[in-house]
Amino acid sequence: MQTSTLVLVLLILAAVAYRAGRMRSLALVGGLKGASKLHSRPGYYGLLTALWCAIPALLVLGLWHAFDGRIVTDLVIGGMSAEVQALTPDQLSLVLNDVRNLVAGAIPAEMASPEARAAAARYVELQSLSGLAAAALCLSLALAAGAFVWLRISPSLRARNNVETIVRVALIGCSTIAIFTTIGIVISVLFESIRFFRQVPVTEFLFGLQWSPQMAIRADQVGSSGAFGAVPLFTGTLLIAGIAMLVAVPVGLFAAIYLAEYARRRVRAVIKPMLEVLAGIPTVVYGFFAALVVGPLLRETGESLGLAVASESALAAGLVMGIMIIPFVSSLADDMITAVPQSMRDGSYGLGATQSETIRRVVFPAALPGIVGGVLLAISRAIGETMIVVMAAGLGANLTANPLEAVTTVTTQIVTLLVGDQEFDSPKTLAAFALGLVLFLATLSLNIIALQVVRRYREQYE
Repeated sequence: MQTSTLVLVLLILAAVAYRAGRMRSLALVGGLKGASKLHSRPGYYGLLTALWCAIPALLVLGLWHAFDGRIVTDLVIGGMSAEVQALTPDQLSLVLNDVRNLVAGAIPAEMASPEARAAAARYVELQSLSGLAAAALCLSLALAAGAFVWLRISPSLRARNNVETIVRVALIGCSTIAIFTTIGIVISVLFESIRFFRQVPVTEFLFGLQWSPQMAIRADQVGSSGAFGAVPLFTGTLLIAGIAMLVAVPVGLFAAIYLAEYARRRVRAVIKPMLEVLAGIPTVVYGFFAALVVGPLLRETGESLGLAVASESALAAGLVMGIMIIPFVSSLADDMITAVPQSMRDGSYGLGATQSETIRRVVFPAALPGIVGGVLLAISRAIGETMIVVMAAGLGANLTANPLEAVTTVTTQIVTLLVGDQEFDSPKTLAAFALGLVLFLATLSLNIIALQVVRRYREQYE
């Protein structure tokens, strides 16, 4: 049985268990008229039965699929010849890859050896047996757990408390998964970065002025050891992000002030969703727009003014990125301005201030900490953008402060270094993890600063 079918069957059983548990709780007290005799509402009894029917079975199914692939692979290897079992891990991986391709139909059976065809047949047989065993075990467990709770239903059963405990444990589990996932990402990036810094000094990486990670084949070639000075990447990232914020902050902030203080309800109901549509456009579409429209337009305008503008420039990428970030700034600023108590506005009006004076001297200063926090989050978004830079700013690491020239960013180089088949012992590939670590620390610092600013705002005005 396929996993999707099994999950669907378990959900159907959970729905049936909910109905059965609810009906049993009502039957014990003589129907809806006696529902007041129950400790909890009838729906809680049904929900408790459904949760016990579904959750243990789904957990077992997840654990089963976490280990059955390795077990099936080991059994297939155990059934092959001694020569195959004596192969090195890399060679054995190639053999198993051929077997999986044969099972998937990626290669014709006539092209495979008899031993590979036999291994593929055994692989299919073991997978089928594994699916049937998982289905039998999960369905049996679901029926047994559901029946156990159904039999324990009584008017004194604290169904609501049990359901809330299960939900609390589930929420804690989800939070724990998120935390450990973050820790795992940090550890994996950190370990690979340490391997990189064992080959390239930290000072050269952080303060070097030349970025050329291509490793030469022969030692007599120029730059055979590579150049890993990341300053051009940091400069390009800050240049593009700065241009983007020069566009996004004024436009987004003025739009938020208009929508929060001046616009009528009907106008706000139309403009605000239209503005936020920009946040839903894929970044690759922005990249096409920058490469096909904004870039040529800037180049033609520069030629008419006697300026040399590159086809791929930091200005084009920054302008389009700023347009993309406008909804982030406007939405957060609008929320902060709206959160300012109306009593502060009324007090200002009572003292004779006009609406514009109230906004400048009362509303905006009160909302400023929250607006600053939103701007810092938008900067993090700009620093982490990749697709627009790839398509509009270029890939060359150029150390310059001229926005009319082509530059590149940290995220773009990470993508470039990890594209294609790579050796993860090479400084060229490991450099991507070092760049990722620096980018992670930068965005984390900005997010922490933003949270601290917002927290200070809440303590002051709530």
